[in-house]
Order: sequence, then structure tokens, then C-alpha cells
Amino acid sequence: MTIFLFHLFIQPGLHDNEILMAFEDWSADEFVDRMEMFKQTPTKQLDRDYQNGLINGINANLTQPIQLVPKKRYRLRLVHMGKAYWFKFRISHHKLSVIEADGTDTEPLEVDGVDLGPGQHYSVILTAQPTAKFNYIYNVTMYANFIVSKPGMNPRTYEGLVEYKKGAPIKSEPSSSDSLLKWPDDFDLVPADKQPLLPEPDHRIELKEGHHITGYGIPYYGLNGVSYATTNKVPTLFSAFSTRSLAANSSIYGPQASAHVLRHLDVVEITLSFPTMREHVIHIHGHSFQIVERGPTVNNTAAFKTPIPMRKAQAWPMRRDSVTVRAYSYVKLRFRADNPGVWLLSEGVVTHFYKGLGITFIEAPDMLQQRQALPEELKQMCLKQGINVSGNAAGNQGLDLTGLPPAVYLDI
Repeated sequence: MTIFLFHLFIQPGLHDNEILMAFEDWSADEFVDRMEMFKQTPTKQLDRDYQNGLINGINANLTQPIQLVPKKRYRLRLVHMGKAYWFKFRISHHKLSVIEADGTDTEPLEVDGVDLGPGQHYSVILTAQPTAKFNYIYNVTMYANFIVSKPGMNPRTYEGLVEYKKGAPIKSEPSSSDSLLKWPDDFDLVPADKQPLLPEPDHRIELKEGHHITGYGIPYYGLNGVSYATTNKVPTLFSAFSTRSLAANSSIYGPQASAHVLRHLDVVEITLSFPTMREHVIHIHGHSFQIVERGPTVNNTAAFKTPIPMRKAQAWPMRRDSVTVRAYSYVKLRFRADNPGVWLLSEGVVTHFYKGLGITFIEAPDMLQQRQALPEELKQMCLKQGINVSGNAAGNQGLDLTGLPPAVYLDI
């Protein structure tokens, strides 16, 4: 993942300087090799996929100190560049004020720390202490609830120095449970532009997580009984461009694309239900969505002692392009289909997405065909690799999907 900062500038009156902190969960194996391994790895081994933490590209225990000047205000850009674990970040004896999440500016919200899932990012304002009498410690916890807990491995904890003056004593802080601290909650955040709740939806989509474990113990995930896969002979975007009026028929994209066709400017509401112990980060490409409701799933198990409380959005719901969905819970998201294209709803935890947790939105294909065209260079690049650039998912005309590899169907 690469960070692009399009608004890297000092805002007089808001902050005096900026500090970037990028968090990653890291493995010594190459990504392609790891993904191939996951295809053949039983659940019991994936549950022990322990990794190391990086901050700004180096061992999280060796990161350079955060250097502060008394009384100055700093914008900390906290970016999760990883693929599986969550990161909690806080600084002893300092409050943080959230002013942005996933590109949406917010009304300031004071918190003790920030909890980031894969692919998420926040901006917070940090006001430095009035004197340089002490230095302080920042704490980072890297954790994943679907990886087996093991001391020193999951969770992993890291510390770094917040330096006001070289050699100054470090001010200690009594230990405190995370449950007693304030962390950002999407239902406490208010977008700065205060866009109101979208009207009642024109199109409702209900999605429920499912899974299937083969006789060899290999897990597959998915939504509404189908495991998403990129096994189409024609890329979905090319099918949307080349099939004319049939592009509005979701069946031409094949079952493994899990395609949902959206009409231009419809208000779309998605209900995502995850009745399992796994936590997820859901990301929708091409849109920032309103987070309008969350709560416990109906079949919340007795073993899960603290079900997530129900919350409903008020007048100005938070908008962002990713949302953490906790174990045994559901979330409702709402957006307007005003961006014609082919967009993924994907899982931020890469292993879950690679195993099939995703769907495709075919948004306003008629408008897409009228307004845009695929670059000829892109078509030629695909053709040179033996990839078809027209037709339905199987590379055929009409509804004939003969030759399309079979989809993986799930238990839900």
C-alpha cells in the first residue's frame, strides 16, 4: 500500500506542524507466496498467523521519537497500511482530538487514543504540554480477534518516546484498561459539512456472512452463500462496457462476481450481518457511505458475553469509506449511486477477501457506457495475456455462461 497525501499543508490556527505515522503488520514471506499458501492452508493454521508490527516502515520498537515543542499543536496523520491486524495508538498524559476519518473532515472529538482497522486512517490534533520538563511514552497495541491469543504474539505491544527535551525524565502513567479509555466511535463522529441523513433507500441489499470448509479443512468465506472469486474469463468492468443493455442483468457477470446492479442516483442501503466471532473491516470502493445503524446479530451466541449495543445515526451520520464490524454484529450503510462504474465491496483483512469475502456493484452501466470508454492500451495489455476483453463472464454472448469455472457456494 502507498500513502498519497493530497492535503499535506499547515492550516494556520488549527496546527503548527504535521507528523505521519503509518502502521503495518509485516511478514517475511512475499505477499504472492502467502496468498498461494492461504489457498491450501487449513483454518487451524491460519488462526496462528502471527506477524510483526512496523511503524513508518521499520520495527515498531525502533521508530524514531516523536519530537514535540511545548505549547505547539500537531496534526498526527495515523494511517493503517496493513492487511490483517488492528492497531491501537495512544500517548500517555495527552489527549487527542479527531478531526478527520477516511478523508471526511469531522467536528473535533476528544479521545484517549485511536483504534485503526486495516486500511483505515485518522487525523488527530495533539496539543503539546506547556513545558519540556518531562518526556512521555506512546503505546501501540497490535491485535486481531480471529488469531489465537498468545503472549507476546497476539496482542503485540510496542512503545516509543515522545521527546520534548533530550535526556528529560519520562513521566510515568498508571496502567489503565482500554475499556476505561475513550476511543473514536463512528456514531460519535460528526462530519464537518453536516450532510443530512440520506432519504429512505430506493434499493436495499442485505448481506450475510457465510463460510464453507472443505474436507481438507480449507476455509472459504463469502456473502449470501457465494464466495467471491476473480475467475471470470472476462473482467467484470469489460463485461459492463461490452454487453450493451444486458449489462443491467446481474447474471451475465457470473455467480462468483456476486454482482449487484445499481440504478443511477438511487439511494442504496446495505445491511451487513456477521454472526461469527471474526471482526471485519468493510471497504466500499468509489463511495463514502453514511453509517446509519449497528447492533448485535439476532443469533448472537451465549458465549459472546458483551454484545455490541445498538446505535442509530442522528441528523448528520458519519461518512467514510471503511467501517469496522465487530464480532456477532451487523451494520447498515447508505450512499447515493452517483458514480457510474464497477466497484468492489471488499474486506480490509486481505486473507478474508482472498478467501471470498466481497461483492461487486455494477453502478449505472448505461451511464458508464455513454460517458466513458476503456483505454485501448488497457485492452491490448489484457489481450497479450490471453484475457478476453468483451462478452459476459465466460467470454460468450448473451446469457450463455458455458465454460465459466464453477463458483464456491457456502453455508449460511
